[in-house]
Amino acid sequence: MTTINDCKIIELSKITTSTQGSLTPIYSGEHIPFDIARVYYLYDVPGGAVRGGHAHKELQQLIVAAMGAFSVVLDDGYTKKTFVLNRAYLGLYVPQFIWRELVDFSSGGICLVLASHPYNENDYIRDYEQFLRYKHRGNSIS
Repeated sequence: MTTINDCKIIELSKITTSTQGSLTPIYSGEHIPFDIARVYYLYDVPGGAVRGGHAHKELQQLIVAAMGAFSVVLDDGYTKKTFVLNRAYLGLYVPQFIWRELVDFSSGGICLVLASHPYNENDYIRDYEQFLRYKHRGNSIS
């Protein structure tokens, strides 16, 4: 069963030149512990809005602040931990069965997400009480 200790900041490669700026390449299975099946990004998030509010049964993610900053509140059903993302070369690895909320977006903040699976609504756990029941009792979720 995954815990907060399985979540971690991954420092990605950063290639910088004084005249051309910086570039960060990310390769499936090399820089992150899964193959990338989907990429999406969140932007124009209004002040005070909360994104996420769910867990996944199978999906793993790498969450990156491509621009600006935001916080990610992770919860394994026992422990909560907040990560502040504010560098485009740092990614937060979030395995399956970890509840996540994205909060405190800066103006112009862009959240880039690399996901291990294509979108599948059946993979989402959107009810926090159901998530807690699974984590505390090990019940299966269908």
